[in-house]
Amino acid sequence: MNFNPGLDITPVHQTMTFRYGDDCFGPEVETRYLDDIRSSLRDPECDGPAIVYSIAMDVGKRSHRALLEKMHLLYGVVMYAAGRLGEEPIRSQGHIHRISSASQSSTPEIYEIWEGEGVIYMQENGDDDPGRCFAVSARAGEVVIVPPGWTHSTISANPSIPLVFGAWCDREYGFEYEKVRSHKGIAWFPLFDADGTLKWEPNVHYTKSELICKLPEQYPELGIVPGEAIYSTFEKNPDTFLYVPYPQRKKDVWVDFIP
Repeated sequence: MNFNPGLDITPVHQTMTFRYGDDCFGPEVETRYLDDIRSSLRDPECDGPAIVYSIAMDVGKRSHRALLEKMHLLYGVVMYAAGRLGEEPIRSQGHIHRISSASQSSTPEIYEIWEGEGVIYMQENGDDDPGRCFAVSARAGEVVIVPPGWTHSTISANPSIPLVFGAWCDREYGFEYEKVRSHKGIAWFPLFDADGTLKWEPNVHYTKSELICKLPEQYPELGIVPGEAIYSTFEKNPDTFLYVPYPQRKKDVWVDFIP
């Protein structure tokens, strides 16, 4: 990888797995198959890679394991396959973070792209009126933050190469899919046109909304240091990301938040 995430963790594209260095811990990956996510795709009958993405939740340096558990923080890494889902890019279904017992709140998530080109799509809620909708494009080393309570989906914008990213999450992470599935997907469907450019089509199962396509913010108020891996930021100052499991610590930031 051209980007150093601050961890000795290497994506193995051929097997859709991760290799952990001697100083790191991590689980065997969980895989998401195309058949698992068909109900949230624009074309549920589309062709695509059998394994759409692989997830390794709870990775890190062995020296930090007890601290991460104590702070209710969790770091996860994800790999998306190269390819497409019919006319759609490889992407997650879209979900909202479940209420955590630690904070009694839905929690935010901090994404960092390691390889490839990602778009973090997010909408304010999963109701008929999705509220503000954003598609934030990011490349290796760039960070995107999803605020608590927002519906979001991660999208691979370049079908020629895998997308790999890391994320800070609440340790009691959980996903709510019901509202997305009841609307047959997110409020805006990402599609590739004939020349491979990503375009967006509104989902008719929501009321009319506007999609704002943009680049990431800098997020200094949320502890993001430009050019520094988010795991390295944690290593220098572990309290930096305590607002992930306890979003009330930054409650003023989430008001009218622009991702």
